[in-house]
Amino acid sequence: MRSRRTATGAVTVFRPRTGRSLAAVLVSAAAVAALTGCSGLEYQENICSSGEYPVLAVGSSGSDCVPDKEEPPAGYARYPHGKVPQHVDDKWDVYWRTHTLDRDGKITELHS
Repeated sequence: MRSRRTATGAVTVFRPRTGRSLAAVLVSAAAVAALTGCSGLEYQENICSSGEYPVLAVGSSGSDCVPDKEEPPAGYARYPHGKVPQHVDDKWDVYWRTHTLDRDGKITELHS
C-alpha cells in the first residue's frame, strides 16, 4: 500500500484494486482476442453453398459451383478426389489458383 500526506497533515492510504483490475484486464484481453480472430473460433467462408459442389474450369483457374444432383457443365470438371477446396483460402483453394486440369484430366501447372 502507498500513502500520501495531505496539506492538513492527514494521511491518505491508497489500496490497490487488484481484484477489479485483474478482472478488467482479463475481460479486455478476451474482447481483443475475439475481435482479432485469435479466439480459435475463426470464420471460414465455404467455397459453395449447401447442396452444391465445386467444379474446376478445364485449362484455367476458373471455378464454379454446381447443384449436387447435376453433372459439371461443358468445359468444367470435378476436382480430383482428395483435392477439393472446401473453404476460401484453404490448402486446395490456394493450390488450384496455380494449377488446373487438362482435357485428359491430368493436373498441370498454369503459366502466367
